[in-house]
Amino acid sequence: MKGFDPKWNDFPDYIISITKEIWEDRGIATLDHYYGAEMPVRSPGSIVVGNQNVVAATMATLAEFPDRTLLGEDVIWCEGNDDGYLSSHRLHSTATHSNSGVYGSATGKTLHYRIIADCYARANCITDEWLVRDQGAIVRQLGWEPKDYARDLIQREGGPDTCVQPFLPENDVQGPYTGRGNDNEWGKRYADILTRMMQADFAVIPKEYDRAVLAECPGGRTMQSHAGVDEFWLGLRASLPSATFEIQHVIGRDDPMMPPRAAVRWSLDGVHDGWGSLGAPTGARVHVMGISHAEFGPWGLRREYTLFDETAIWKQILLQTGEV
Repeated sequence: MKGFDPKWNDFPDYIISITKEIWEDRGIATLDHYYGAEMPVRSPGSIVVGNQNVVAATMATLAEFPDRTLLGEDVIWCEGNDDGYLSSHRLHSTATHSNSGVYGSATGKTLHYRIIADCYARANCITDEWLVRDQGAIVRQLGWEPKDYARDLIQREGGPDTCVQPFLPENDVQGPYTGRGNDNEWGKRYADILTRMMQADFAVIPKEYDRAVLAECPGGRTMQSHAGVDEFWLGLRASLPSATFEIQHVIGRDDPMMPPRAAVRWSLDGVHDGWGSLGAPTGARVHVMGISHAEFGPWGLRREYTLFDETAIWKQILLQTGEV
């Protein structure tokens, strides 16, 4: 890898190793080396620029969850621009809520949840990031519903006029990564499946998914078989039937000892004007930042992992409806 330390075996080794070094080995100071000074980090709940903000957020998280682990399940990656690489890194995190913080008073509960981070790295340094954490799974394990947590968070952040604003595409900044992924057939196949479902062609599910598929969904839910996949994706689309679906990034990969797999970063942007998984229509404008991973087998798509932030969706809705 041009410009990278030769101690890394390959790009997934770089991503998995520096994640452990930063979080579990307490090498927080290495963020000054591994993260760019002006790096934008987009998450559904906010957009921040600069590694100093990342350092502050990292310390706050570790203060609240001192035993947090970040177990790398997969790194789906592609070559990027300027001799860089783009990784879509899926992690299973464990953490004990030992101290009070952004998630409220300490509960002592041990949590399990997933994260997917799309990171652009060049010359041993990450300079662009899209991060989705399963906030719905976190807050439910702490005894909240996402809507109630979002309402409480707005108040703790000072109210509607001063709270941290959720990410919206019109507030985005251009980072150094300009790629759209690669041309691998598995990425194209998965992007087509998602597009067809967002066009209300849910007949694609029995055609493309293994009947024994397991789908890991926001809120820490595991959905099984065609009916489970249909319930999840139909429920989301039914809540936002007129929203615009857009695919931002597509990666497909064939790697030794791994199934064919794909990573797709996507968005839904529009009005909450339908009855679905978000309940009664509110008329609020909602932007959903989502990242999905898929693994394929001999009978179709056999494992699916989709993340978006339910608390950020409810924060958008509450700020617009005034129900705070």
